[in-house]
Amino acid sequence: MTLPERDTRLSIVDTAERFFRDIGYQKTTVADIAKALRMSPANVYRFFDSKKAINEAVLARFKGELEASLSLIIAEPRSAGSRLRDMLLTAHKINQARFADQHRMQEMVCAAMEESWDAILGHIARFDALISGVIKEGLANGEFRAIDPVEATQCIRTAMLRFQHPLLMEQCQRIPGPSAEDMIDFIMAAIEKPRRPVEADRPGA
Repeated sequence: MTLPERDTRLSIVDTAERFFRDIGYQKTTVADIAKALRMSPANVYRFFDSKKAINEAVLARFKGELEASLSLIIAEPRSAGSRLRDMLLTAHKINQARFADQHRMQEMVCAAMEESWDAILGHIARFDALISGVIKEGLANGEFRAIDPVEATQCIRTAMLRFQHPLLMEQCQRIPGPSAEDMIDFIMAAIEKPRRPVEADRPGA
């Protein structure tokens, strides 16, 4: 029975991801993927015009899952600061689970950065939009200091880079530095308004 086009695309992406994880992006060929699916390479090319396009689809799935997780946190009815903290920690944990000590998957991301930079930039733009949206909420309800949301978003993304970038997560383990939780504490202290002391906390009270 012939699979619907959408299912065939998903099967190609599933198979490619398995090969990328097992033998690496560079060693995987379109012929390998086609053989595993019992189809011809020409049939694979009907759905993806290159191995690069397949890699983009695998990466888009990963990034889409991350963005969906962050969107769920955004929708929760709680303070902007609490949601922002959880968004940053969740992004770290998802990337760590997927890429830490996974050299072949890191290779896939490196290939995407070399061959598909526009796809990487697209994810960065969507990630920034999610973070910026929560910052704007925190500004509107008085939780955060008077900061520029775009500049603050870029600073936060840069500060968290070593905890989210597939290669830097591993390389920076050998460099003394804060934990992800410590960095998030530092970020929140920089953008949140100081808590007003209650009467009993004031000197002379």
